[in-house]
Amino acid sequence: MTSRIVPFVLLALLVTVHAQLWSGRGSVPYVHDLKQQIAEQKTSNEAAKRENARLETEVQDLKQGMDMVEAKARAELGMVKPNEVFVQYTRK
Repeated sequence: MTSRIVPFVLLALLVTVHAQLWSGRGSVPYVHDLKQQIAEQKTSNEAAKRENARLETEVQDLKQGMDMVEAKARAELGMVKPNEVFVQYTRK
């Protein structure tokens, strides 16, 4: 009688392990989703690194000279020097 139970127990263990492989934590779809999230995060991190490098360069320029400050004031705030005429034209 025990010789008949052993195959059923082994089959039940095989089904349990197979179910874990496809539906539990550490399953194939779960690992695939994690790999996709990691790839997206790496892309996001690279974009943030590039933006940080750009901002660092801009900060260094602002610390070292007034040329960058003047250029930003002209571009973003529309400031002009004394005795200077501001002319704006638009294209159609």
